[in-house]
Amino acid sequence: MSTIELTKDNFDEVVSGNDFVLIDFWASWCGPCRQFGPVYEAASERHQDLVFAKVDTEAQQELAAAFEIRSIPTLMIVRDKVAVFAQPGALPEAALEDVIGQARNLDMDEVRKAVAAQQAG
Repeated sequence: MSTIELTKDNFDEVVSGNDFVLIDFWASWCGPCRQFGPVYEAASERHQDLVFAKVDTEAQQELAAAFEIRSIPTLMIVRDKVAVFAQPGALPEAALEDVIGQARNLDMDEVRKAVAAQQAG
């Protein structure tokens, strides 16, 4: 599956309409972003059941600001409309695969309980 370009116009639709979305916040002038790009694209080919998306932080400054992106590249994983992972830095292939595996194995009922408890207290 090809990577989707996220904008402020389609962000909510893509994230709400899919159970598992990986988001790469990047910019064309960023060297580490350019290094991470091919690793991210290769992972999108291996994981056809997941949605891989990119946010160009230069073109989509409102989205970058909304997620308080301070360093790029930043990888974010959203499962069932809950951000379960967010980390700046270009990940090597093995680390990206590990993060995807961990996110796949999360018990989302437990995650939602933890989020609700955190918001309550």
